[in-house]
Formats: sequence, structure tokens, C-alpha cells
Amino acid sequence: MELIKQNFSIKDLENLSGIKAHTIRIWEKRYNILNPDRTSTNIRTYDSSNLQKILNVAFLNEHGYKISRISKLSDEEIAKMVRSISASTSKENRAQNSFKLSMMNFDEELFNTTYETLRKDKNFRQIFHQVFLPLLEQIGMLWQTDTIKPIHEHYIVDLIKQKLYFNLAEIKKEIKPTSDKLYVLFLPENEIHDIGIIYLYYELLYHGNQAIYLGPSLPLTDLGYLLERHDNLSFVSYFTTAPGDVEDFINQFNEEVCEKKTYELLLFGHKVREIQHKELPAFVKTHTNLNQFIDNL
Repeated sequence: MELIKQNFSIKDLENLSGIKAHTIRIWEKRYNILNPDRTSTNIRTYDSSNLQKILNVAFLNEHGYKISRISKLSDEEIAKMVRSISASTSKENRAQNSFKLSMMNFDEELFNTTYETLRKDKNFRQIFHQVFLPLLEQIGMLWQTDTIKPIHEHYIVDLIKQKLYFNLAEIKKEIKPTSDKLYVLFLPENEIHDIGIIYLYYELLYHGNQAIYLGPSLPLTDLGYLLERHDNLSFVSYFTTAPGDVEDFINQFNEEVCEKKTYELLLFGHKVREIQHKELPAFVKTHTNLNQFIDNL
């Protein structure tokens, strides 16, 4: 099994760099920007150095440098020019490109170096909002277009989660809860995509709320144990690929949890869009915009 992807199609380069394949071909032919190999059937393939270069070229082009000028620079000069651009947005874009490369090459050192560079002038929340969230959206698109495989997504998500858990531990030491309400975060059965709800857990604690996270794939019947010990509860869940039917889940929650008392249920995630315009019970609140919810905490 090939653990590190060494060769990329022109479609891969388009998806990773944001530069259209047609434009890449023109740059390649007119300016000799890249040096692809060709298969026996004359299909272009690109190695990791070509990927690095197109990411750098795309970065400079986005910041106003004409391709005619970029093409006259050596690879070293292009890399040096990228590093010299110090505007905040440039740092964020450059970091996202570095994180993509660390994902493609399973390079933890590059990931950590990039993260520590960002930490010099950004706090964790800024990095997560300005860099990690856009990066995760891009990764989702790359996975859907088959540019990357699940192994790549799992790798980069786990590295991000390591930083998230570290900062969670720090925030628990630094901030004491000021609210009586206890937010209970969990994922429904068969849901394992947890980075969104873990970050939501972090934000709730950061804003002085009491919160606990019960983990992925939790049966609703298990929530009954909490009802015996706490009164002021608000339940929070995050739907990415599960449950299969969101309305059935809400009905089951009502039966299992709200038999004696009605509890608030806050729902987040892509699958919430399935019920966005439907009439729901008053105890259910849906959120398709995580940042908007956080801003109102």
C-alpha cells in the first residue's frame, strides 16, 4: 500500500491549488511553470515538488503577482517571495497550504512547525476560526472529489484534534463556570465525526458554561442516567452522517429524555439542513452556522 501520495493528476492540482486545470495547462505550455511526467497513455502526472510549486505560484498570483513575472523566478526565489509576504491573510493562506502538504505527505513536523508559527501572533481560537475551519471545509471538498483518501482526512483531523484537546485542558484550568446550566454534548449512534462537537465543547467552556462531552455513537437511552443527577440540562448534538432520519431521532429523544420534563435540544451539523424548514417541537433548536451560535454565547 502506498502510504504517501507521490503522484498527482492535473485535477488534483486544480482541487488543491484552486487554479483551474485549463489555466495550469496554459501556464505549463506558455511559461514552463511545471514539469510533469507522462504515463504510457500520455496523461500528465505531477510529483510533490510540482504540487509545492503550484501552491506557491497560486499564492503569489492571488496576491497580485503576474504569472509572467513569477515564471522568471527560480523555485527558491518563488519560495522566498512567499515567505516574505507578511500580511495576516497571507500567513493564513500560506499556513493552509502548509497544512495541506503535511496532510498529503503525513508530515507531522511540518504541521507542528506551521502551527507554532501561527501561535506567535494568534491565539488558539483565532487559528481555529481563521485557518482550521476553512481548511476542514477544503478537505471535505477534496475528499468528495477523490483528490484525497479517508486516510489523509483522518490524519490531518487527528492532528487538529490533538491541538484542540491540549487547549481544552488549558481552558479547564483557567476558566471557572459562571452558569448553573449544564450543557451535555454527545453524538448519536453511528456518528463518529467529532471534531465539530469537540470544538463546540471548547467554546462553551471558554464562555464560562458548564459542559460535559459524552463521546460519539451514544444511545439515547444512556442519557437517562444524567436526568437523575442534574436538573438544569441542555442537550447538544452534532450530525454529520448520522442519524439516518433526523426527525425520528427527535421523536426518540422526546420519548426517552423528555418523558417527565422537557429538555432543550440543540442540533448542529450538515444533516440539520434536512429539517431546516420543517416545523419542529419547541424544545428543538437547529443551528447551521456554528460561528453565529458561538457569537451569541
